[in-house]
Amino acid sequence: MADRLMRAVQYARHGGGAAALKHVEVPVPTPKKDEILLKFEAAALNPFDWKIQNGIRPFYPRKFPHIPGTDVAGEVVEVGQGVQKFKAGDKVVTVLNHATGGGLAEFVVASESKTVARPAEVSAAEAAGLPIAGLTAHQALTQTAGIKLDGTGKQANILITAASGGVGHYAVQLAKLGNTHVTATCGARNIEFVKSLGADEVLDYKTPDGAVLKSPSGKKYDAVIHCATGISWSTFEPNLSRNGKVIDLTPGPAAFLTFAIKKLTFSSKQLVPLLATPKGENLEYLVNLVKEGKLKTVIDSKHPLSKAEDGWAKSIDGHATGKIIVEI
Repeated sequence: MADRLMRAVQYARHGGGAAALKHVEVPVPTPKKDEILLKFEAAALNPFDWKIQNGIRPFYPRKFPHIPGTDVAGEVVEVGQGVQKFKAGDKVVTVLNHATGGGLAEFVVASESKTVARPAEVSAAEAAGLPIAGLTAHQALTQTAGIKLDGTGKQANILITAASGGVGHYAVQLAKLGNTHVTATCGARNIEFVKSLGADEVLDYKTPDGAVLKSPSGKKYDAVIHCATGISWSTFEPNLSRNGKVIDLTPGPAAFLTFAIKKLTFSSKQLVPLLATPKGENLEYLVNLVKEGKLKTVIDSKHPLSKAEDGWAKSIDGHATGKIIVEI
């Protein structure tokens, strides 16, 4: 298929937002060893996509022009040498490398190890929402907060900020699979929505109690899944249990400084910057939860690939409820 052209969305420089996205025709890529070629069905947009566009030097993107997008569901059309798990016609979902991207295109090359089968019960849009947002929530809860999602762990009090967003809405649902009491923050318009996901208490972040993150039941938090930005350590600290930790999913320089200080001073309360590491087996676990009805992808909006810039602008705006999906 290498001599064929495909439609794709790309940008040629840092900055420019949605207006800098260009619709182009480029050659269909060829899968190499241990890679598969997918026919695009749906992709999810993540804030990290446009943060890369704004410039995360020198790592992302690896080169220009850059086709963004990492979370893709589609159908296998060709497999490279050594691929054993998949064949043409298989429905799958995959997570791509941020440095190389490639998700917003009619055909996508993916690593076999980061690709999992998508059962018929899980739509392309539902599956596409899972990779970055779902895996980040899963890693924060299971690896860093130590929550056992089979409910066998000891009771834990969890706070989830920005609980109506892409990562947050998965984090609430996953946390409630464990033995947890979940307090969540969101805007007033999403309070009932977040309650419907299973949160035990929901705070409007603009109210006095919401601004200081005070649990309505007076609980101290064993872990905070921090999906928002702009909240200082001094706001979190009084609300933490003796060994409580804040897991910062969008850490900036201040978060890394606080992390270092808490480590150096042997503080029992910790701030942990989380840099998610996508794993195929964890993605398969999440897909199966969706299949079983134990986890759902809430879709904020859908946009055709020909209007991907509309979804891009909505993501930059920062008020999506659930996931923003681009589909063919």
